[in-house]
Amino acid sequence: MYKDIIENWRKYCIKDNFIGIGSTRKAFKFSHYVIKLHLHPIGHKQSQNELKIYNVMNENGLHELFAETYYVDKKFSIQKYYHPLELIDNQSFEINTTQHANLLPNRYEEVLDLLDKDFDSFDLKDSSNYGLNEEGKLIFIDYGMSKKLYEREWVPLAESGILPQIDFDYCRVCGQKRELRMYGDHDSDRRCYDCGKE
Repeated sequence: MYKDIIENWRKYCIKDNFIGIGSTRKAFKFSHYVIKLHLHPIGHKQSQNELKIYNVMNENGLHELFAETYYVDKKFSIQKYYHPLELIDNQSFEINTTQHANLLPNRYEEVLDLLDKDFDSFDLKDSSNYGLNEEGKLIFIDYGMSKKLYEREWVPLAESGILPQIDFDYCRVCGQKRELRMYGDHDSDRRCYDCGKE
């Protein structure tokens, strides 16, 4: 099925299929798949890392904790879809191994340790990087950012206003507290994505 997406990805990456946007990738859902469009070369690097990590975890019998990455090229990647965790007060939250123990799959802490030590992974506890599997347990869906990539490439571009930083505040158009994409310290355009700011 995903081979059809590779050939016809543009017809699936439409407004009706839109499910989320970050600073480097934009996500669309079609059937049981997520198509992550690369908005910046860093997004491509994240997707390449996800493919590499998934393959290593698969070899080590730990793949069930990760959304399978099927395909990556310079424009997009294709991954298995999992329902994301709900926001709390319109914000993501940090996964706490005590407070969220009922969501933790077997070998979760072992995998966190491997991601940190073997892949230099960044932002492993933010709820926005997880979905829920069929048993209601956490599964990594956004796991391609490394500390090195973040510090050496993402941060300088975000500070210079090229890549957006995410802020949760009131949109000046709809008045709701939403995720706002802010480009550098001098960006005063406080509109959410739904009100037209990408």
